[in-house]
Amino acid sequence: MGSAMDHVGAAGGRAKKASGGSQLWKKALLHSSLCFVMGFFTGFAPSSVSDWRSVAPAGVGSSHMAKTPQVIASGAAMDRSLLARDAAARIGGVPRPLLVVVTTTESTPTAAGERPAMLTRMAHTLRLVPPPLLWLVVEAAPDVPATAKLLRDTGILYRHLTYKENFTAAEVAAGKERHHQRNTALEHIERHRLAAIVHFAGLGDVYELRFFDQLRQISTFGAWPVARMSRNERKVVIQGPACSSSKVLGWFSRDLMSNGTAGTGGGTAATSPEIDVHGFAFNSSVLWDPERWGRYPTSEPDKTR
Repeated sequence: MGSAMDHVGAAGGRAKKASGGSQLWKKALLHSSLCFVMGFFTGFAPSSVSDWRSVAPAGVGSSHMAKTPQVIASGAAMDRSLLARDAAARIGGVPRPLLVVVTTTESTPTAAGERPAMLTRMAHTLRLVPPPLLWLVVEAAPDVPATAKLLRDTGILYRHLTYKENFTAAEVAAGKERHHQRNTALEHIERHRLAAIVHFAGLGDVYELRFFDQLRQISTFGAWPVARMSRNERKVVIQGPACSSSKVLGWFSRDLMSNGTAGTGGGTAATSPEIDVHGFAFNSSVLWDPERWGRYPTSEPDKTR
């Protein structure tokens, strides 16, 4: 009797061992299959990781999706980033023209207090413009340190131009400092022969991104109407070129609140409005390659007489 029970017990043990070994074999096969499938599909995944962030900067009408690549600490990843940037700077295989955006500042206490916020807003707009783009910021020497730190954090290709001249409050109010700052930027462009489309962008200007694409289509000179709103007065003024076909014949200024119009050339009134420099852009070679455009440098006498 005891021998029969021992035989049955041994047979049951062998059955349990066989069943356990079969389950282990099935688990191992399933695990191997899952690893194979995961490895197979991982081979089709992209090698780089991108972070998509929604960016809605001030000055842009709608939100835009900005793709920010995360740079991996390797030479190959850096090379891919540079190649991608070079490819983005071309349209149909032709390099995009360089845009030089000039922004002037003022030395008044009010302007100094508003400057960081307005520069930050402009920086957010320019970051969304396809390269190549160079941002020229002109500023008085005493205000440089704070602005220099702000510009370093923007991620935009920039040049910070400074000057030591001092201007009185009356001269600033008359616009002499702004004129000096613009001349400083033009001198820098001429001295370094920057081949680009130049546009003066005020700190208070608001842009739509398509505007910068249209700037790159300018071959010599381009102009457009600009709306200006007065801070202290109820006034909205439209200024722009008076054109005939593709030629600019004059400049007009119209107050929408009073329906008054003044103009030069094609205008109807005798008074001449001040031309808003934010309403035009031009090819920089006009400055440093005058013979190309049929004129002579201002430092030389007019040889046509």
